[in-house]
Amino acid sequence: MTIHKEGYKSILISAILFAVINLASFYFISFSMAWLSWLIFVLTLGLVLFIISFFRVPNRKLTQGSNLVIAPADGKVVVIEEVYDEEYFKDKRLQVSIFMSPANVHQNRTPVAGEVVYNQYHKGKYLVAWHPKSSTENERHSVVIRYAKGEVLVKQIAGALAKRIVNYLSVGQKVDQAAEMGFIKFGSRVDMLLPLGTKVNVKLQEVVKNGVTVIATV
Repeated sequence: MTIHKEGYKSILISAILFAVINLASFYFISFSMAWLSWLIFVLTLGLVLFIISFFRVPNRKLTQGSNLVIAPADGKVVVIEEVYDEEYFKDKRLQVSIFMSPANVHQNRTPVAGEVVYNQYHKGKYLVAWHPKSSTENERHSVVIRYAKGEVLVKQIAGALAKRIVNYLSVGQKVDQAAEMGFIKFGSRVDMLLPLGTKVNVKLQEVVKNGVTVIATV
């Protein structure tokens, strides 16, 4: 396991706050209320460990295949349905959505290998990630990857707690399957828009892993 580069600043800040709070607690509280000082220590240590865990990147054996669409995010499948895409395709697509809780790995990966043909950031709201309108009204970053059998649109969507979406791709870039696509800080969701008729290999409420779980076969 490694720590994602997006976490270096957050982890440093949390470590500094941990040190400052506990030094103050030791000098001003520990002699009169030792239990409170210990409680502060445990709570702040737990927060630091959570921040470190949030930015973890586990070592995984990645799944690859030209006829496979791989999960771009860790989390739980919350939507499998037909939708009309107004942003890029202008027709009906099969949407598969993955909800990412704060406890999930938040690194995102490309579901297929191909060329990035569309990359667009959209300002928006911060509705809870499972809200039906979060796909079209929340802050989001959309990427379309053209591959041998068509195109897939991937949306990184901010949630009520997610305040920063990072995307590393650019139009014209060639990407490998399961390559790093970006990162979302503090809980959110990722949508994929696939061609109608795509065989989906997962079910609602199924837990998936980025770069590993086969979402669909094309």
